[in-house]
Amino acid sequence: MTGRRHQGLAVHIGLVTTAVAFVAVLVATLVSLGLVRSAIAQSESNRLSRDADLVANLEPRQVLSTPVLTRLRARSRSTGTIQVELIATDGATRGDLAVDASDVTALLHGASISGDRTIAGRRMVVEGRPLASGGAVVLAEPTGLPSDIARKVRRAELLALLAGLLGGALAGVLLARRVARPLHATAAGARRIAAGERDVHIPPEGPEEVAEVTDALNALGAALTVSERRERDFLLSVSHELRTPLTAIRGFAESIADGVSAAEDVQPAAATILAEAERLDRLVSDLLDLARLGAHDFRVELSQVDLRALVLAAGQVWQQRCAEVGVDFRVESRPDPAVARTDPTRVRQLIDGLMENALRVTPAGRPIVLALHAGPAEARIEVRDGGPGLRDEDLPVAFDRSVLYERYRGIRRVGTGLGLALVGALTTRLGGTASAGHAPEGGACFAVTLPAGAQSSSSAALRG
Repeated sequence: MTGRRHQGLAVHIGLVTTAVAFVAVLVATLVSLGLVRSAIAQSESNRLSRDADLVANLEPRQVLSTPVLTRLRARSRSTGTIQVELIATDGATRGDLAVDASDVTALLHGASISGDRTIAGRRMVVEGRPLASGGAVVLAEPTGLPSDIARKVRRAELLALLAGLLGGALAGVLLARRVARPLHATAAGARRIAAGERDVHIPPEGPEEVAEVTDALNALGAALTVSERRERDFLLSVSHELRTPLTAIRGFAESIADGVSAAEDVQPAAATILAEAERLDRLVSDLLDLARLGAHDFRVELSQVDLRALVLAAGQVWQQRCAEVGVDFRVESRPDPAVARTDPTRVRQLIDGLMENALRVTPAGRPIVLALHAGPAEARIEVRDGGPGLRDEDLPVAFDRSVLYERYRGIRRVGTGLGLALVGALTTRLGGTASAGHAPEGGACFAVTLPAGAQSSSSAALRG
């Protein structure tokens, strides 16, 4: 089977962490660059303001003198780009700047100007002061970072970006290894389980979520081990149950075919063969029903059923069978009809399965009770016996296939473990619940609870 090979989790984590680091460093760089520019601009503005205050105390003829300009430009951090303009009392200007007329008017009226201005298409920091002897002076310097500072800032930005990328990539690799390594081990363990190994234990490692996956896979492997063991035991028990009647049928058939049986022995032999064949038929039917219960084509025919009449009819049959082995049998039921919308054939199958189980373990002289308790919403059918009963730990698993068979095989008379499993599964399919408990008669009480009432909603459960 061929298919597109997906990129590994480690690659994705590495790419994501590197991208996050790149974005974080880029954002930090842009923010820091803005802060640096703002700080430098404020510093330049403060310095230019102090220079303007000093120049304002000079005579007009001194302002544009070479020594003053040289000192100003030497103090400038913008490598000598400071510009000076002198404004006479009549508004005439001398210098390189074209100061706005409104600023000139303000200066000649004794006001100072300070801030950014666009002069000759360039954005500049401007500081203007009235001169003590009359007129005014304006100092201006282009905004922006000085070239030497700009180079240092760009170099710092590049170093920070590279450090962030390297840190992000390293963190991504470490994180990816921490996550991917236990995942690879888990995947390898899953492949071993799929290949049939059952003694696989994967040590839980890595983050909590990955460890939970590992624990779940270990639990799955253990459950598969238990399930397969039960399947093997179930097949062994069924094989044994099949072999017993087959041996009897074969033995009597051979004696009849070989002419060994006398004429008077043929009829009893034929009766035994028929009984064993019926036993085989019941066993195979139970197996088929269990297999079909999980299929979509398992048919359930719904109709309005009087459960009281159904229980009484079943009681007549089981009264005779119990009497044959000396078991005291009785039916407990309400006097009026108990109506439910269900499948009467399947309900009778449930009753027969529980009665068969009870009769198998109940000794002669002990009771079996078939009881019906019906309310407006549900009906409960019970089979209580006076047999050896169940332990408390048996009750939750009473309807699990072959569990009780395994626990009591060789201790008491047991069946194949199919009967109660079939009852539990069939009850669920009918929209009800099956339960086990202790009976006041001294043995076990097995019960099925079904939705009751003429408008029972059990049909919705049956379609599921």
